Amino acid sequence: MDHLRGPSGEVATDARIVRSGFVDCRAEDAVARLAEALHPGDLSLVVLFLSPQTDVSRLIDEAQKTFAPAQVVGCTTAGEISDAGYAEGQIVAIGFPRAHFQTRTILVDDLDNFEPHGLIEQMIRNRNHMARETPDWSSDFTFLLIDGLSTKEDLLTSQLSVGLGPVPFFGGSAGDGTDFGETYVLHGGKAHSNSAVLIQVHTDCSIKVFKTDHLIPADTRMVVTGADPANRVVHEINAEPAAREYARLLGKNPDHLSPFTFAAHPVVVRIGDQHHVRAIQQVADNGDLIFFSAIDEGLVLSLADSEPMAPHLKKEMSALSAAQKPEIIIGCDCIYRRLEAEQKQLTGEISRVLSSHRVVGFSTYGEQINSMHVNHTLTGVAIYPPDET
Repeated sequence: MDHLRGPSGEVATDARIVRSGFVDCRAEDAVARLAEALHPGDLSLVVLFLSPQTDVSRLIDEAQKTFAPAQVVGCTTAGEISDAGYAEGQIVAIGFPRAHFQTRTILVDDLDNFEPHGLIEQMIRNRNHMARETPDWSSDFTFLLIDGLSTKEDLLTSQLSVGLGPVPFFGGSAGDGTDFGETYVLHGGKAHSNSAVLIQVHTDCSIKVFKTDHLIPADTRMVVTGADPANRVVHEINAEPAAREYARLLGKNPDHLSPFTFAAHPVVVRIGDQHHVRAIQQVADNGDLIFFSAIDEGLVLSLADSEPMAPHLKKEMSALSAAQKPEIIIGCDCIYRRLEAEQKQLTGEISRVLSSHRVVGFSTYGEQINSMHVNHTLTGVAIYPPDET
């Protein structure tokens, strides 16, 4: 997938399997540049990751008209992953040609009142229909984009798992930089809040869905003794005010807690034989801790230590390329991983790893993998050329 940079600044690829394009979100002709990069005549699907600086409603309407009959879906971001690694103020576009990809999309347009049984039935119908259309194709994956301020990721992900069958699943929560103000998913030429888009893909390409984080549970533990699970709020830890106790365990002033603190000192919960990160979003005015994912009273949390971030990422990405180099890796990367890289002055090194392994995607407010909603994690799919190419 060798990139070609045109005079207008967009990036195209000469690969005939998956196409990608990148453009400044403030460019007046952004959609035209992306169309030039993606060559949309034979596309089944276009996925857009939009900087929150984008005029989102105008752009998605124009993009759907420009790329039709391909469906256009996407979301706003907490930062983009372009051909050069971590980026900001960009639009990232990925195009899936019909010759190698069948796709179906489902809009879940009210996460407070979605009906899981009908959604699961539609997922199964879509999967069966695509399998009948191209019975010789053997790979499937499902990709979720969801409003990152909805607080419904845990519920929707667990409900969807019933309808997935053997199909691997990953996703990311739409972001708004570090403002936590408004996040959107894109479908049908419109921007939607409190919504999700489910993307089902059937392909003749080999694929591998993955998750990775560089965190190791430490010995320091804490118990959630007061919480509001519906709103992901923790009132008390170890029977003390939550923010104050978390800060005490870190040896920090509770008045100085920030997103950089939460990125550097995440907490994890053990489920079975695996650990999953429960990242803190912010401190409320009353000293409560607001989390990015499910939290409940009685949960035992451990502070996490970390492996060196860049070598760990390089090892994990190299493993995905061990037998064959992917055409592309679509990544949903937690905003706290980006903040950690920034804090440790690793942004350039991490970006070089991402770029060299053909990772494109976005920074998220949360990640999904199979039946789990997680944090401080990189989830995604590596897409490889079909065997006959």
